[in-house]
Amino acid sequence: MEKLRKLELTWIGKENRPRLEPRILLEDPAKSYHAALRVSDNDLFDNRLIFGDNLLALKALEQEFTGKIKCIYIDPPYNTGSAFTHYDDGIEHSLWLSLMRDRLELLRRLLAEDGSIWISIDDTECHYLKVMLDELFGRPNFVANVLWQKSATRENRTDISTSHEHVLVYAKERETFRAVVNRLPSSDEQIERYENPDNDSRGPWASLPAHAKAEKGRRQSQFYDLIAPNGKVHRSPAGTCWRFTEDRYAEMLADNRIWFGASGNNAPRIKKFLSEVQTGLVPNTLWLHSEVGTTGTAKAEVIGVVPGETPFSTPKPERLIERICTIATNPGDWILDSFAGSGTTGAVAHKMGRRWIMVELGDHCHTHIIPRMKKVIDGKDPGGVTGATGWKGGGGFRYYHLAPSLLKKDKFENWVISPEFNEPMLAEAVCKLEGFTYAPSDSLYWQHGYSTERDFIYVTTQALTRDMLAKTSDEVGDGRTLLVVCKAFTGKQVFANLTVKKIPKAVMAKCEWGKDDYSFEIKNLPQSELPLDGPAAKPKLPVLRGAKKAKASEPSLFATEPATEGQQ
Repeated sequence: MEKLRKLELTWIGKENRPRLEPRILLEDPAKSYHAALRVSDNDLFDNRLIFGDNLLALKALEQEFTGKIKCIYIDPPYNTGSAFTHYDDGIEHSLWLSLMRDRLELLRRLLAEDGSIWISIDDTECHYLKVMLDELFGRPNFVANVLWQKSATRENRTDISTSHEHVLVYAKERETFRAVVNRLPSSDEQIERYENPDNDSRGPWASLPAHAKAEKGRRQSQFYDLIAPNGKVHRSPAGTCWRFTEDRYAEMLADNRIWFGASGNNAPRIKKFLSEVQTGLVPNTLWLHSEVGTTGTAKAEVIGVVPGETPFSTPKPERLIERICTIATNPGDWILDSFAGSGTTGAVAHKMGRRWIMVELGDHCHTHIIPRMKKVIDGKDPGGVTGATGWKGGGGFRYYHLAPSLLKKDKFENWVISPEFNEPMLAEAVCKLEGFTYAPSDSLYWQHGYSTERDFIYVTTQALTRDMLAKTSDEVGDGRTLLVVCKAFTGKQVFANLTVKKIPKAVMAKCEWGKDDYSFEIKNLPQSELPLDGPAAKPKLPVLRGAKKAKASEPSLFATEPATEGQQ
């Protein structure tokens, strides 16, 4: 049998990938916020709001949160070609795919093995995105395409009125996710179907037909005359048989599990007790507005929190996010939204006792999200799912922004350490670049981080002499190793437990420096005015804003100052 070839989605520029700098995150205590009092023992304070480019922010989170995020929900720009107040939503198709691919690759790494990602999207890019997700996550890890009824009204100014959006759902590992997925609570309407007309001591029950389709393989013992308590003879309807053998029927009748109606002569039905029914409902793929709200509901929720502010054009209602959180998470789990918008994901996660991370670059991080989360924490947000969750306030969040690029060019066009970095920032940044966990010791000057229990890193702006290195080597001792990253050093390395590197030379080739914007705000080139046919009729391809093609004669981007005599 011919081996099936793996299918991939191809687009212009797919091969181009950013070389991201793993930035450090800097907390701004003035923008962080916590409740004045602890409301309960379950209050969560380690939530994170990150201001900055979301691709760089995801890279910054990679080291700490790989494999730890239980649920990711994102509501990216739909690439519809319309101008939104808070997003440029209309990027050339191939660029949209590249930008989404770069983010989805990082998001997948952050997911826990039993985690899942939920992506809101409309028909403009949904089906291309589905193929891309099949490639990135694997087709077996596709869970569902949920249809959300975003509007209860009909648009009469178009050919066909669109009333739904998609929520594409993928698991990190489908079988692992299947084992932990939660059911939805039973509705009052469903519970009301259970009654107790015969005052059975086992409580309310609902009745099921006692017959089933007589498929091939049914036993002959399931075809027989059944006599009701008051004497009426019943046969299973044509094409059916009884669900049980005659012996099993006798056992169920003795256990009062067969119901013949109040008269005792009706067609038999099987009693199914509420206490025996598996708790909750299996989620389906059609989410009606009456269950989870509409975009109109969501706009009202945003206005209710930030009066006078213009709401987003495509907000999501809190009940929609609540349903996702209910299915995919449990209290204490981490939830991530890297397109935070107006902050609905964080607001719902907070009220449901989940830990959250939100990333947002726009000004609405400060005009919408922070005011909204403050009201949630203070217990002054009465809307959305506040009542359903019994939310009373509490907890808090830390506000972070991305540090600047570690390296910048000086006036001589040489790459140098940015003057905005103090020594602790430098040590943390180099730890992240070299794959070490930043954990400075209070007692050992040479211990800024570790990769294992016996392997450490020391970062300094000093020019180290051989005697200084010898002293450090003695302190490290046998059985431990140390990576020393310094401004310069003299002599050659002769210490078995030390590896010495020079900064910035040691890190220059690791990534691209000085780039702060990987956002969706991309400008397309104007339409070519060349003839439509002929050898010169090559279309201008869309390019990323700020892209520059290097000339073959240009010097290396990472040129450094020459080492002084005696320095390596």
